[in-house]
Amino acid sequence: MSLRFRLLLSFTSVVIVSVILFVLSSYLLSVAVTGDVRSLNNFYKIHYSLHPLSEEEESLFLDLKYLAKNDPEQLKNMQLLEKYNTDLKMEKAALVVRVNDSILYAAPSLSSVDFPFILPEYDMRNNVIRNTLNAGSRFFSYSKFDFYFSSETKEKGSIFVIHERSPFAQVIRRMLPILIGLFAVILLLTGFLLYRYVTRKIIKPLDQLRRSAEHIKDGDLTFELKAASKDEVGQLVQTFDQMRQRLYESIQLQLHYEENRKQLISNISHDLRTPITTIKGYAEGIRDGVTNTEEKLNKYVSAIHTRASDMERLVNELLYFSKLDLKKEPFSFQKLELSAFLYNTADDMSIEFHNQHVDVTWENMPEQPLFVLADREKLKRVLINLFDNCLKYMNQPPKCITIAVNHDEDDVVIAITDNGPGIPEEAIPHIFERFYRVEPSRNQTVAGGSGLGLAIAQQIIEGHGGKIRASSELGRGTSISFTLKRVR
Repeated sequence: MSLRFRLLLSFTSVVIVSVILFVLSSYLLSVAVTGDVRSLNNFYKIHYSLHPLSEEEESLFLDLKYLAKNDPEQLKNMQLLEKYNTDLKMEKAALVVRVNDSILYAAPSLSSVDFPFILPEYDMRNNVIRNTLNAGSRFFSYSKFDFYFSSETKEKGSIFVIHERSPFAQVIRRMLPILIGLFAVILLLTGFLLYRYVTRKIIKPLDQLRRSAEHIKDGDLTFELKAASKDEVGQLVQTFDQMRQRLYESIQLQLHYEENRKQLISNISHDLRTPITTIKGYAEGIRDGVTNTEEKLNKYVSAIHTRASDMERLVNELLYFSKLDLKKEPFSFQKLELSAFLYNTADDMSIEFHNQHVDVTWENMPEQPLFVLADREKLKRVLINLFDNCLKYMNQPPKCITIAVNHDEDDVVIAITDNGPGIPEEAIPHIFERFYRVEPSRNQTVAGGSGLGLAIAQQIIEGHGGKIRASSELGRGTSISFTLKRVR
């Protein structure tokens, strides 16, 4: 059984049970009032029709009834009628005496009531002696007795003991069927609106969750959910969509890692195969006696040593990068005066700069000491890697490297710019990836290096809590900048 059908069944049951209980309680109330278990049809004959008078009023009514039967002429005595009316007035009732079609006596409190037109017709058998009547907006309950003043003259008379009641009771008596119908309509409408509200607020979001789960089961993680409310169901939908988004991002990251892993294996294989092939060729030449002179032997041995050194450097850089990537390389942070550190690092590279005829330019160097929080050895490795990249790719004079420093209240930005050939725009987002080279053939004689220098620099700078970025323009050079935390 679906949740939607269960909700519909529950709301319908509530409406039906409520109506049944209301009708049953009305029936029991009518039985309690009338004492008649068959009084359902007479439920609207309210209590005042059966018991219009109190006990004292009823006693006075019986006295008047006795006079009407035994000495009816006494009921024309105005003093006697005044006395009875005074006694009834103590009980908040009043006396009316009718002779034929005229009113013989009416209590002064009822002087504004036009009794000849509202009193019931004569009923000499007195079948109905208790009932109610209306006089405009006023509502009365009464007990009456019809009699003859004289059997010869057949002069008819009536005595009425009247008690004014609240008109609200009469309104309820008349409006009760409408109220019952209105109650049923309101109950049905409320149940329907509640059902629609619950359907819209709960069923539809749950149906969206079901369809989204089916998409996820089928491998489609692009089915987006949007929460239509901020209640618990809306929060559930939002959390589910966040889970879907995280799962999608995780799978995309896994695919990216898998692609990187394949590319890494391919790049390592290529970069190791080249020096191994060279070493193998030179070793075979020595074995086959090609090196028949000492000069040739020294040349072959020197080439083998150079290629072995390249392999050793590649393996060391790969191991170092792996430690950084796995967060297993510890950082030793200290307060470092930046200007002196930059000058000293550039001075360590002075021989390489001199050999390749490179001019070093300084821009925006701070006049006052500027301190940063950094690991001295790792930061030096970043700068050397960046300088090496400049030296590798600047291929035409004049060669120039610019070192610039900018800072604000919290960060320091170091930028190293060369005037080399530049990097294609589509390659800039990838240059910090491991083993990536702009030159796709990975020919070390053209591109040089292992392709790990910028990847290592990025890991070190991010380990310092900074960011590294690149900008370049073909034919005009490349700029690598990174940030460090300033120490005040």
